[in-house]
Amino acid sequence: MGLLALGAVPADAQALRLAAMGDSLTQGYGLPQEEGFVPVLEDWLQGRGHEVQITNAGVSGDTTAGGAARIDWTLAEDPDAMIVALGGNDLLRGIDPASSRANLDAILQSAGAAGVPVLLAGLPAPGNYGPDFKRDFEAMYVDLAAQHDAILVPDFLGPIGEKATQGLSLSDLMQEDRIHPNAEGVRQIVEAIGPQVEDLLARASGPADQP
Repeated sequence: MGLLALGAVPADAQALRLAAMGDSLTQGYGLPQEEGFVPVLEDWLQGRGHEVQITNAGVSGDTTAGGAARIDWTLAEDPDAMIVALGGNDLLRGIDPASSRANLDAILQSAGAAGVPVLLAGLPAPGNYGPDFKRDFEAMYVDLAAQHDAILVPDFLGPIGEKATQGLSLSDLMQEDRIHPNAEGVRQIVEAIGPQVEDLLARASGPADQP
C-alpha cells in the first residue's frame, strides 16, 4: 500500500504514470498519507484535468547513492516520466558533491536510456561546508539538467526556501524537526512545483498530444 496516491483516475483511463523518486521529503515523512507530497501533487494535477497516477518512490533517509542503486527497480515499473528529488541526505552527511553528481548522473543516464523524461529537483546547500562545497553542490543540478535535457527545479522546497532567505519564521510551514514540511508546507511546495510538473507531463505525452 502507498505506491499509488489517493484519488487515482479510473483504471480504464489512459493515465500517465509518474514516478516520484526521492527521500523523506517525497515519501511524506511525519504526515498522514493523504497529506504527503505525492498524494497532494496527484490531487493538484488531477484537479487541473490531468489523467495521472504517481508512484511514491520516496525512501526516508535515502541518498543519491541509494537512488542510483534502485533506479532500475523504479524504471521497471515503466513510468512515463519521473521526478528525481535527491540530495538532501547527501547534504546532511557532508558527502562530496562529486560523488553526489556521479550518482545523479547515473540516474539520469538510466532514465534517458529508457526514454523517460525527468524533472530534476535540487536543494540549496548551506554555507557551513564552505563556499566550494556550496558552489559544487548547487551547480551539479544545473549542469546535469542541461546535460540530460531535464526540467530543473533548483529548490524543491521552493516557498519555504524563499521565506527562509528573508529571515522569516518557518513555524507555519515546517514540522517540529525543522527539516520536513508540514501539511501547509507541502501544499505550498506543490503549488510552486506543479506547473513544472505539468511541463514534464507534456513531454511524456508526446508532441502530438501537447496543446
